[in-house]
Amino acid sequence: MTTQPPYGQPQYGYAPPAPNRNNGLAIASLILGLTGFITCGFTSILAVVFGHVALGQIRRDRTDGHGMAIAGVILGWLLTGIWILYWILMFAGVVAGVGGSSSSAAVL
Repeated sequence: MTTQPPYGQPQYGYAPPAPNRNNGLAIASLILGLTGFITCGFTSILAVVFGHVALGQIRRDRTDGHGMAIAGVILGWLLTGIWILYWILMFAGVVAGVGGSSSSAAVL
């Protein structure tokens, strides 16, 4: 007769799978980076902050989510730069438009 292992012990020596431990800030960084397209870049700044904090936590705690944190940081910086450029160009266009209309009125 063979003896059974005690209750709760793996029968064939296999270890139970480790739970998936994704870093919550890495997930938040990716989501905020993706929503930066529709929020005019306001959430992109938070994506950068959360992504950098998540990378530090991942390095320290050895949790998963490094790719999500990197993607959130890249999207955050990219969208922040695009929206800053957009608002600079809009402001320059308004200033140029206001300056052009006043000079044409002086000719009359």
